[in-house]
This record gives sequence, structure tokens and C-alpha cells, in this order.
Amino acid sequence: MALSGKVEADVKIKTSADKFHDVMGGRPHHMTIASPQKLQTCDLHDGEFGRKGSVICWNYVHDGKAKVAKELVEDIDDVNMSTTFKVIEGDILKEYKSFKFVVQATPQGEGSTVHWILEYEKLNANIPEPTSLLEFVVDLTKDIDAHLVQA
Repeated sequence: MALSGKVEADVKIKTSADKFHDVMGGRPHHMTIASPQKLQTCDLHDGEFGRKGSVICWNYVHDGKAKVAKELVEDIDDVNMSTTFKVIEGDILKEYKSFKFVVQATPQGEGSTVHWILEYEKLNANIPEPTSLLEFVVDLTKDIDAHLVQA
């Protein structure tokens, strides 16, 4: 059984790709307003919001439990409207040796499609694929979309 892998999902949203990418890449702290039941805080530990190389610490609720993740903003691609977050500390690394969240928004008709890729390496073969984390980001995407449509 492979220890490395990735899981992916597409979410169709009403928000334009550039607006969604602006939140993910430029203003991640606004996600706490859009989805307070999932994301409690988003604190900047190094750098500045919207900049590659910044370090962000999240307090979030996953599977009914309060958790923490510290992430490096590995890449923000404004041309392709994608952002890559690499987990560098926190609860996720109790089960995974490495973990990345890649999110890309693509214009689609009136709205856009958000494509998530979760790339990971498990600590051992008994660790499940991160399907519940994939569901978490899919639901988060829907919350952000609903918030941006209202705004």
C-alpha cells in the first residue's frame, strides 16, 4: 500500500474565480468570517497576507474536534488563480509526514469551478486517506461562496 498520494475534488460555485482566489490567496483571514463554525482564527505568524512565504496559523474544527495547523503559503499564482499551502506544524502532522492543500479557481460560465488537491505522505500504512479533510475543504468552499454571493 502506497504511503504517498493525493485526493481531489471539484466544487462548482456562483462566485467568480478571481473573487474566490482573492480570498484564498490574498485574504485567507476572511475565511473565518465566511465559515466561523469551521475556522475560528487565522493568525499571521510571518510575512504578510497575500504573499508567498507567509506563515499562517489556523484554529479550526474538524470531525467535531478543535485542531490547529500552521501552514506555509508555498505559492500564490495569480495567473492560474491557484494557492498552495504546505502544513508545517499541527494536528495533521500527527498522521501525515507531509501535507499540502492546493486550491485553484477556474472561470466557468457565470461562476467558477474550484479544484482542490490534497497531497500527502502518511506516517504509516494504517493511516486512512484524508477524505474527511477533502470533505472539510469542499464544505468550506461552499461556505465561502455563500458568503461572497451575499456580500
